[in-house]
Amino acid sequence: MRRRDVLAGVGSLSVVGGAGVLAIRGPPSADGTGDSEEPSGSESKTPDPVAIETVDAPGSEAGEVRVPTTSRATFIDFFGTWCPPCIEQMPALAEANDRLGDDVLFLSVTSEAVGSSVTEDELVDWWTEHGGSWLLGLDPTAELTARYLAGGYPSAVAIDADGHVQWSDSGVKTADELAAGIERALETEADA
Repeated sequence: MRRRDVLAGVGSLSVVGGAGVLAIRGPPSADGTGDSEEPSGSESKTPDPVAIETVDAPGSEAGEVRVPTTSRATFIDFFGTWCPPCIEQMPALAEANDRLGDDVLFLSVTSEAVGSSVTEDELVDWWTEHGGSWLLGLDPTAELTARYLAGGYPSAVAIDADGHVQWSDSGVKTADELAAGIERALETEADA
């Protein structure tokens, strides 16, 4: 195959892939930070809530939670038990939860299929070993993950009580960065 054909093929894949990301995630922010933020005062429709099964683990109990919730701001941490940066993120999450966990629905979610890629006991053991002490949820269909994942793992999103994303980003964050993102969602709630 000629080099020109290969380059044209790679370029086409980039355009198609970029269009797919744009269609799913929307355009990037204007400030170039990579944060996904909905404009304040946005009249967009609140997305339908996704039911997330919660797990009986430290700081969590078995049941179900709907995300986004219209009763309060929501913070979601997307993680995987196979992800070393997700382990690195846990102390900052614990500190952010200590600071603001009473003010928001504070939730960590994995899209790992419990039973096939990880057992529930293994998930709870991972959670306990790494200091999780807040609500732990499962997204085996990856519906919530597809809607809000900000890039790679770990990924975090702060949603206001109206269901609008006020901050999202991926990668390991400090407790201050996580708290600042959560406060964006709380400020929008306070302005309402």
